Amino acid sequence: MKIENTKAQMRKGVLEFCILSVLSDHESYPSDILKHLKEGKLIVVEGTLYPLLTRLKNAGLLAYRWEESKSGPPRKYYRLTELGSQFLEELNKTWNELVQAVKITTKKTKTS
Repeated sequence: MKIENTKAQMRKGVLEFCILSVLSDHESYPSDILKHLKEGKLIVVEGTLYPLLTRLKNAGLLAYRWEESKSGPPRKYYRLTELGSQFLEELNKTWNELVQAVKITTKKTKTS
């Protein structure tokens, strides 16, 4: 088994949570979302991000608006919906519980 595959799967598992978290404070254009994810070492390409944004929008967790651009086509800005905010709150609780469970489970015990 290759470690890189396992690491990639772990990252994919938290990607939706991270996207919702990025959008929790303000609406964002997809390239800004990608920038935030990359800053957190979650390297994501547009081909991965756009289907996730569509899925989250179709689930009612995100909404978007179009804004005219001075230098090209209109831009789509995403934001959390009320349902998305509630969903993110639940994910935060679950994440914190999971982190605690992993810490306890993986904690190395000292033997005398």
